[in-house]
Amino acid sequence: MKKVFITLCCLSLSTIAVNAQDKKATPAPAAAPAVDADAGIFKFKDKDNTHDYGEVPEGPTAEYDFEFKNVGKKPIIITEAHGSCGCTVPKWPHEPILPGKKGVIHVTYNTDHRPGMISKEVTITSDAQEKSTILHIRGTVKPKPVEAAPTTPPAPATH
Repeated sequence: MKKVFITLCCLSLSTIAVNAQDKKATPAPAAAPAVDADAGIFKFKDKDNTHDYGEVPEGPTAEYDFEFKNVGKKPIIITEAHGSCGCTVPKWPHEPILPGKKGVIHVTYNTDHRPGMISKEVTITSDAQEKSTILHIRGTVKPKPVEAAPTTPPAPATH
């Protein structure tokens, strides 16, 4: 009986302590920054910003140029571009892409020791209307043919 009484007292004190805490008002979520209607806009020529390499041999790098045009009213400045892994490397223009002008994001994929399906992303960060743009590459790396081990000719028979 004593244990039950002590347990009930502890629970009561815990409940009182929890309810006695000041309840701070939760801050309102930060308003999303307003979108600049005049900001640059990427328009890629590739459907869904995706390039399919199809089948590529294992060994050499697979390369592709994602061409785009700025169809907005202000220049686009790309601040960063990175692949989803170290095998996917983008190169991007560091100068502003003026309205109406074209630019290229060159993507290389290292196929060496990577046979199988390709499904990688390149994330572009810029001051365009969409601050983050994702490019996709896909395809299949065909494994190198296995080289047969050299065979040694049979030893001559001795009598």
